[in-house]
Amino acid sequence: MNDVIERILVTEEEIITRSKELGAAITQDYRSAGITPVVVGLLKGSVPFLAEIMKHIDLDIEIDFMDVSSYDGAESVGDVKINKDLDKSVKGESILLVEDIVDTGRTLKEVKKLLLYKGAAEVKIVSLLDKPSRRVIEIQADYVGFEIPNEFVVGYGLDYDQKYRNLPYIGVLKPQVYENR
Repeated sequence: MNDVIERILVTEEEIITRSKELGAAITQDYRSAGITPVVVGLLKGSVPFLAEIMKHIDLDIEIDFMDVSSYDGAESVGDVKINKDLDKSVKGESILLVEDIVDTGRTLKEVKKLLLYKGAAEVKIVSLLDKPSRRVIEIQADYVGFEIPNEFVVGYGLDYDQKYRNLPYIGVLKPQVYENR
């Protein structure tokens, strides 16, 4: 599996260290506001990051999941589809949306808009990665692990055609893997 990786962009150790820092910042912000957040992981990509960061949030939290998609292979197609909605009402809740990567911004904008429409008091975003050079919709995460260049990355939850999510790091996928598709 590692033979498809051009180079490692973010190591597992760097992810863990940054998750501890983000967890401390999230703890401080929500504790000072006296808020118990509902932590919502966006399936499937956010799962490893959610599992890591929640260990470092020193608060009572609730957890729920949504499954949304806007990708076909390597390309964001802009059509955001809700495959699995939340199990509970978010009316009056403070949502902390956990995402693997902020890319075009389309998915997060639509999910945030939906959660606010459903009555969430607020929606904040924590993302492992941010790729601002690809943004087509104006949206920013409140907490960001790493800003990365415009390269196709996999690992730590990020995939290409549902593969490579289980890599313990963020790696740049070799172009020949996806270019001739």
